[in-house]
This record gives sequence, structure tokens and C-alpha cells, in this order.
Amino acid sequence: MARPRTFDEERALDAAMHAFWSKGFEATSTQDLCDATGLGRSSIYNTFSSKHDLFRRALTHYMDSMTNAQLAILEDEKRTPTARIQAVFDRVIDGDFEHREDGRSIGCLTVNTTIELAGRDPATAAMLDRDLERRLTALRATLETGQRTGEITSRRDPGELARFLNAVIGGMRVSGQGGADRAALESIAATAMDALIR
Repeated sequence: MARPRTFDEERALDAAMHAFWSKGFEATSTQDLCDATGLGRSSIYNTFSSKHDLFRRALTHYMDSMTNAQLAILEDEKRTPTARIQAVFDRVIDGDFEHREDGRSIGCLTVNTTIELAGRDPATAAMLDRDLERRLTALRATLETGQRTGEITSRRDPGELARFLNAVIGGMRVSGQGGADRAALESIAATAMDALIR
């Protein structure tokens, strides 16, 4: 008979997610994961089977949390389309300052993973692609609404604008990792908002 687990798997997954988020997949050692979760090596491998499996589950946990929060903002019909987009930028900036170490942001786990693994890990790349498509779909729908109402005056295709905004957000995440302050990030967001109405 298997022994019952004596730990909170969801809490362990969240702790592992933060370890990977801070250090990346390759640089996070098994000992780092043990220290973060409070679990022994055998418990980690009995539960998650491998470091890569734990990473994929941690990445899924991160994407579900972050993307669902972004989609909730973009689908909030009580706000105007530009107010929704501004709220996403505000959330990105606030999140950047909630997750800083030594004056620098730890960035975004999806952006970090895209840079580190997407080119050599097809399974992870597929996860990232699915998550990106969800975010682009929501951005595109918000932009289409704004164009229909005349609030967004850019004549560019809403799909192109969605990719532009996603790239701006990714750039803001990397800028935060480089130590950009709040004023710099707010200026980037303001410039992107200007591009929608000019």
C-alpha cells in the first residue's frame, strides 16, 4: 500500500515555480528545489518524476495564473478597451516591482522560458505557443472592439496590433530585469498606448 503524501502538492508546485522563475530551468538544481519546497529528493521525484516534469507543471501553473488574470482584465466589459489595455500594462508594472531581487525584476517566467528553452525543447515551445495564442486572441478582441467604437484610431490590423502590444509587454519584462525603474516602464507603456490612438 502506498504511503499517503504528507505535504501540500500545490504549495510545493508554487514554491518550485518561484525557484524556476528566479533562476531558470538549467540553473535551478535539485537541491534548489528541495530548499524551495522543503521536500527531500525522493519526495520530489516520486511526485513529479523528473525535474523537467516538475518544470512543465510549474510553467503551466504560472501561465494559468498570469494569463487568466490578464484575460479577466481584457474581457472586463465594464471598462473601455483602452482602459483594459492600460490596466494590463499597470498590472505588468506592478508585478515587476512585486518580484524584484537586488533592484532587478526576475521578469516573466514565460518570457524567460521562451529565451532559454523554446528553441530546443519542442514540448515546452508548444506550451508557450498555446499560451501566447490565448493572450493574442484576447488582445485582438479588445482592439477590434476599440476600433469599432472609434476609441482606437490606429488603422493597423488588430492582429498586428496585438502582436505589437505583446512584444511591448515582453520588452518591458526584459527592461525590468535590466533594472529599469517605474518611470521608465510607465513611459514605455504610455508610448504604446499613444500608438493605438494616433
